[in-house]
Amino acid sequence: MQVLCKQNCLFNNFRLQTNNSQLLSFTFWVGRVAFNRDFMIRRRILSYLSILAAVFLFSCKNTAKQEEKASLINEKTRIVSLSGTTTEILSALGLENKIVAVDVTSNYPESIAALPKVGHNRNLSPEAILSQRPTLVVGLRSQVKPELIEQLRTAKVSLLLFDLDLTVEGTKKLVTSMADSLGVADKSVAINKAIDEDMAVVTKPTTSPKVLFIYARGTGTMMVSGDNTAAASIINLSGGQNAITGFEEFKPLTPEALVAANPDVILMFDKGLESLGGMDGLLGIPGVKETNAGKSKNVIEMDGQFLTGFGPRLGKAVSELSNKLNGLAKN
Repeated sequence: MQVLCKQNCLFNNFRLQTNNSQLLSFTFWVGRVAFNRDFMIRRRILSYLSILAAVFLFSCKNTAKQEEKASLINEKTRIVSLSGTTTEILSALGLENKIVAVDVTSNYPESIAALPKVGHNRNLSPEAILSQRPTLVVGLRSQVKPELIEQLRTAKVSLLLFDLDLTVEGTKKLVTSMADSLGVADKSVAINKAIDEDMAVVTKPTTSPKVLFIYARGTGTMMVSGDNTAAASIINLSGGQNAITGFEEFKPLTPEALVAANPDVILMFDKGLESLGGMDGLLGIPGVKETNAGKSKNVIEMDGQFLTGFGPRLGKAVSELSNKLNGLAKN
């Protein structure tokens, strides 16, 4: 009997220990589930807070950028434009009344002619610019020397410089960039639409004539246009081909190079042709009469800024040059 009692006690103790162990295991499992659930909830909350923080910071940055753009243009804004192209775009964006001075290539719109000039965009002095008390200077990066940039920044004048790719898309990108930087982004849409509409009606010559662009400032300064120039780009867009290639930018005109190129058409700025004494003066340049262009007097003259500005009137310039090339082809 005593043995049986002992066995029952041992069995009950074992069962109690087993039950306790199971209870502890169950309690631990419940605790772990609760912990994991709380951990997941906390992690989700942290994720939501992180997203909200990111949105808030992004919003703050955008607001700061908008405020910075808005601060550039206000009732006290005084803009000096260092390029005919930027001047034209500023005017198209409705900011002509903020321009107080320009470089000498700025001739459009006509009302710009009354403004003070600060020199040619390739040779600008900080004194001429700063004398106009500008709050903002705008120009093309490729035309402004590094030392001038440093001097303007030292004078604590706000400076906006833009890149220009000599293509239709490059012009539209410049318009968009300027409009965005000046806080009038919506106004770029109509300008770019007009460029596309003008380009859509361009009628290129059926055959691609060789066109030589000559830059002249009297007989002492005569250069021909090579690759990667605004003149070469406008010639190609208009359906012609640049008569001289194989070098970058410009090089001096020589009779030998002129005869070797043998262009079908000579293209010049109107003021450049005028500086040579007109058509007769051009034909008097050694080598000109020996070319197809010289023999046929196939010479086209156009306003310099209009022809090579790559601004809002780009499509109109391409169309006009294409029409002139077509006209010469019929003669």
